[in-house]
Amino acid sequence: MDKTMQRGSLEMVAAMLISGTIGWLVLLSGQAVLDVVFWRCVFGAATLLVICGLMGFLRPGLLNRHTFGLIVLSAVAIVANWVLLFASYSRASIAIGTAVYNVQPFILLGLAALFLGEKITLQKLAWLAVSFVGMLAIVSAHQGQGESGNQYLLGIALALSAALMYAVAVLIIKRLRGVPPHLIALIQVSTGVLLLAPMANFSELPAGTQAWSSLLTLGVVHTGLMYVLLYGAIQKLPTALIGALSFIYPIAAIFVDWFAFGHRLGLLQWVGVVAILVAAAGIQLGWRVGGRRVVVQ
Repeated sequence: MDKTMQRGSLEMVAAMLISGTIGWLVLLSGQAVLDVVFWRCVFGAATLLVICGLMGFLRPGLLNRHTFGLIVLSAVAIVANWVLLFASYSRASIAIGTAVYNVQPFILLGLAALFLGEKITLQKLAWLAVSFVGMLAIVSAHQGQGESGNQYLLGIALALSAALMYAVAVLIIKRLRGVPPHLIALIQVSTGVLLLAPMANFSELPAGTQAWSSLLTLGVVHTGLMYVLLYGAIQKLPTALIGALSFIYPIAAIFVDWFAFGHRLGLLQWVGVVAILVAAAGIQLGWRVGGRRVVVQ
């Protein structure tokens, strides 16, 4: 492995490890979900403004009205994605919420087929079936537990909705070729500030060092720094390696949930988590279930 790929791999690993601790900080902040996302956008925008300024991305002429409109549209989806995913943590746990969230490649596959006319192979459908079995295993793990079970199912539904919003954002961002990704991120979090400011609770601001340090870390480290590491890695690594290293994120989240909050998955939940992650890996890395690859028109 040459030095460029080695550096890119380290950047990707660091970005995914940082991502794996997001749920911990969300719960540690003790704030309502909308407030968490609002302050993440505030601190993230401030950090990315400095980064974009240093990298020369604030000069005029980089964006036209159409491109700017698409970025703002993607920002709505990204902010909704954060709100829904963070809301799932307190209901289905960080581990389950993150695992379910990783069905996003399949949602993106369906949207791309529907709106972009991309073809779906039988191999991809097979991996979709594996992911669906995993989802059934996770859902059935809390059947018959009354209100607790209902909250658990709501958490799964929120994580699925978050995955849908992320897939929509990716679909839009795919049309923004040539736009510096750090600038896209800056506009997204700035839009988030404007969207959530009317709903933010300014009458009862976060109190204490723990709350503010959690929110500041989410904005500076988990938004500003992570974007720099992630986009730096994407520029240096082949797609297959990016896909492989991206699974550090859900694995890290599962262990963080275990060590920080003592949430241990049951056997059926583990079966579901593993099935979803294996299926997502198969779809992203092009693994074959077996036999010839056939295209479904």
